[in-house]
Amino acid sequence: MSGRFSEEAMTRAMREIASGLEVPTEDARLLRLTNNAVFALPDSGLVIRIARTHRLRDRVTKVVQLARWFAELDAPTIRLAPGVAQPVTVGDLAASVWTYVPPAAPTPTVDDLGSVLRRFHALGPPPFPLATWDPIGDARRRLADADGLSAEDHDYLVTWCDRLEPQVADLNQRAEQSLIHGDAHVGNLLRDASGGILLCDFDATCLGPWQVDLAAVAVGEARFGKTGAHRALAKAYGYDVMSDRNWPLLREARELKMIAAATPLLASSASVAAEFAKRLQSVSRGDHGLRWKPFADLV
Repeated sequence: MSGRFSEEAMTRAMREIASGLEVPTEDARLLRLTNNAVFALPDSGLVIRIARTHRLRDRVTKVVQLARWFAELDAPTIRLAPGVAQPVTVGDLAASVWTYVPPAAPTPTVDDLGSVLRRFHALGPPPFPLATWDPIGDARRRLADADGLSAEDHDYLVTWCDRLEPQVADLNQRAEQSLIHGDAHVGNLLRDASGGILLCDFDATCLGPWQVDLAAVAVGEARFGKTGAHRALAKAYGYDVMSDRNWPLLREARELKMIAAATPLLASSASVAAEFAKRLQSVSRGDHGLRWKPFADLV
């Protein structure tokens, strides 16, 4: 399928960015094609990460600012590529460029996630303004940039947003505001050459209830069938989010994110469009037993 954010369009953008950096692309490898197109250029020691939606391009600026602060603190996070003026723009797309971290064994686990999240949450708020957790606003921006979304599905998602929005606002008022990653799962961990664990992907990083960062694994286990992951994370972190009084809202907010995130990509991938339809149908019917497939495995 073709579209504004197709693999072909992202590959062209990656090559244009690489040309501006005067690095070759013969070894370029697509690592991920979900909310962002992520390309590794191992020979140059770089990763190019291109946002696949115009409405959220401000996130790239935020991510760059956060990454510079993380480097100052020597936080357990990946690093921006040195000597590159960031963010990088190509046409109406925005991108960031990172230092490539070669794969290293053993593969990060949920135990690693629990440990690194405790360190991350302890960093406290940054010395610059950072948005409050707003999964509804994020979903609405995705919908505004939708490509191939039917009117019926659009209306359902808008109604879902309308219902959850006051509940999220109430939780934000009641909860202690902490630095949260916003998309904390094992897929956003890397192991460096020394064996240390690094967090990546700070698109959703914000201030909000720290329990948000424990919800992704719990919802992922329920929807993707990854048995045992939630229990291991709860043990490693020291808290079981499913026992939290706000768990039903945290679960719904995560599921909304996992569905709305695909709306700008429906015209670019038939498999993503089919999985989107299955997810939305399972939520609308209250079917908690239907297993989902990760979008990253379909593209």
